[in-house]
Amino acid sequence: MLSPIVVGFDGSAESRAAVDWAAREARRRGLPLRLVTAWIWRPVDVPSAQESEAQKQWAQQLLNEARRDLVAKYPDLPVAVEQVSDLAPRALLESAEGAETLVLGSRGHGAVAGFLLGSVGQHVLARARVPVVLVRAHEPEALEGAPAADEDGGEVVVGIQDRGEPAEELLRFAFAVAAARGATLRVVHAWSRPPVFAYNPGAVLMGDEDGGMEARVEKELLEALAPWRERCPQVEVVHRIELAAAAEVVLQAARNAALVVVGRKTHRPALGMRIGPVTHGVIHHATAPVAVVPHD
Repeated sequence: MLSPIVVGFDGSAESRAAVDWAAREARRRGLPLRLVTAWIWRPVDVPSAQESEAQKQWAQQLLNEARRDLVAKYPDLPVAVEQVSDLAPRALLESAEGAETLVLGSRGHGAVAGFLLGSVGQHVLARARVPVVLVRAHEPEALEGAPAADEDGGEVVVGIQDRGEPAEELLRFAFAVAAARGATLRVVHAWSRPPVFAYNPGAVLMGDEDGGMEARVEKELLEALAPWRERCPQVEVVHRIELAAAAEVVLQAARNAALVVVGRKTHRPALGMRIGPVTHGVIHHATAPVAVVPHD
């Protein structure tokens, strides 16, 4: 059985944008789609049985309407719906177990400010075991001049931090989505000189041999990408290497991207729910949808 793309849905404009994106991606990749709605009365509420049942029926109606719209638009797309009576973060994380991808809506805040994540999105993003894609609501002022998020052929940008041994999960996801879209995959990497170069003239001389440090960095990156190019020969791969801050390099490359892919290390401490400074910068300032891929 194929793993589904799961999308969180609550009827908001943000979640509807997420559903639209997820439906297109599911069709490209030949995967089923599952819409999940989570609801629970707050502890301070003391609802009657009738009120609780009315909310449940209302949530189910939203799901059924969304499914009908999708089936009418994409009759060949398998669409399932699921209503969970639980706190949204826990429900989404549990529903995403075994999924191919989890998709969440994010409220845009202009073309520059990028994504605004609520507490649910932050919690899920920091704990999910599958890639999480953040999709902005369709705000005209935010989308002016930005690439179409669901356009086939638009570039997929992936940020690589460890060029010597890049995360397998990160590259697997990036190559898969690029192949499904028929898109160019742009691999970007930011590097910095080792601290020894600041005070060791001999190290500087060594770095200038064989084309210099930048040539060595590029060679290491290309060697790491070679196996993936062999596995996915249909994907055109270009790369960009800069001596600069990582988040800045990714964001500049992502200006005309259809999707940006970044990583999140899973061994970070649970307290604080950190996602890493580069990923944090990208998800808060990118104009395109952002996929955050967990890896060791």
